Amino acid sequence: MVNFKTCIPQWLCLLALFVTPTAEAVNQEIRALFRPDPANPQRNTFINKTPVSGYCADYPDQCEQNATFSIRLPIRFDSARAMQPHDSQRNSSMFTVPAQWRALTVTNAETGEAEQVEMRIAGFGSRYVLDDKVTNLTGAPNTLEGHRALWGGPYGSWVNPPSPCQYSGVGWYTDDYYQFFWKTPIQGTCVKTASFRIPTMYYEYLDFAYELRTPNPLGMSSGLYTGDLTYRIGPGGDFDMGDVMVPNDSDLTLSFVLDVQHTLKVDIPPGGNKIRLEPQGGWQSWLQAGRRPVRLFRDQTFNISASTRFKILMQCGPGIGGECGLENSADNGRRVVLHISVSLPNGITDLSGQPVRRLRLRTGAGNEQQFKPGFYVDRAPGTLHFEVEQSYMESMLRPGVAGTYTGIVIVIWDSEI
Repeated sequence: MVNFKTCIPQWLCLLALFVTPTAEAVNQEIRALFRPDPANPQRNTFINKTPVSGYCADYPDQCEQNATFSIRLPIRFDSARAMQPHDSQRNSSMFTVPAQWRALTVTNAETGEAEQVEMRIAGFGSRYVLDDKVTNLTGAPNTLEGHRALWGGPYGSWVNPPSPCQYSGVGWYTDDYYQFFWKTPIQGTCVKTASFRIPTMYYEYLDFAYELRTPNPLGMSSGLYTGDLTYRIGPGGDFDMGDVMVPNDSDLTLSFVLDVQHTLKVDIPPGGNKIRLEPQGGWQSWLQAGRRPVRLFRDQTFNISASTRFKILMQCGPGIGGECGLENSADNGRRVVLHISVSLPNGITDLSGQPVRRLRLRTGAGNEQQFKPGFYVDRAPGTLHFEVEQSYMESMLRPGVAGTYTGIVIVIWDSEI
């Protein structure tokens, strides 16, 4: 706000500028990563990669047991006036934080896919700092008794939180400050009421612990998913510390980045790119007795690693009505249909959740088949089945007529769906 002060005569006028400072917003990135782990294929969750600070940095075991993470932010709360003994809730040291689950949308900028992330504040803490020794404010015989007396007696020290906040085991103090951290299992307001007048005090920083609920990464495409969640800070806001303690920042924006790094890899054994079809039991019955085989076939195994949805599509040369074909160029280009199907390992299903066993593959737009993993599959065996059916045996195999049928089949595993 800028005010101009005028005076007469004009040549004596002075320009006075009064600038009212405005609170700014604090931005904090929350980053999580999914990358499949061959050592733990059943673990299909995001790993929090946000640097830990504050409570969880000091007490990692506590946070690991409760699946929480913490961040320390340079948000300071200063008393706007003296805190009076036995005053109302809002004029005391009160704390309301967003302990309920809140949802936000994260979006993949490349694909436009959107997913939901949920977050809640599982605990908070700071260090209240007094302008005088606590023994001077209370007349207590020592520092510990002073902190207790300042807030109401034997259980007044801030290692003991008021309900519904819960104990976390943290309580460090000196003669003019007390460092604390309280858990927030449910939404509510926790209040400490002063028993003595406190001329000035401040909360030096804001620690908060949080829990996350992230989407199933196996249903997400690779890439970065981003989104923001903003909390208001101050009286009546999401982080409400009452009417006496005023923050130096008005908003906290958490910028989420979910990094999905999928694996889709197919390994075919050496020589597996050349498929030779044969009858069951070999060619001896045809060569020695002239008995045509029931069919010609070959099963080709492959190893697949997959943590993402994918599709299989096929290209052929020659192609016959959506199927692949084999051609005998020496016999007027005679052709027969080559049927191709696929079987996938346990853990990979079709989109309806059914196992994939000898699923027919066809060429052409719209004929690709889509699949999804139920968990990370690491180098599990699958099979491509190649077959010429019995109806073609008579035209292919004629006594005294030799020939070779050839064709090209391109099978594509594609994670871009």
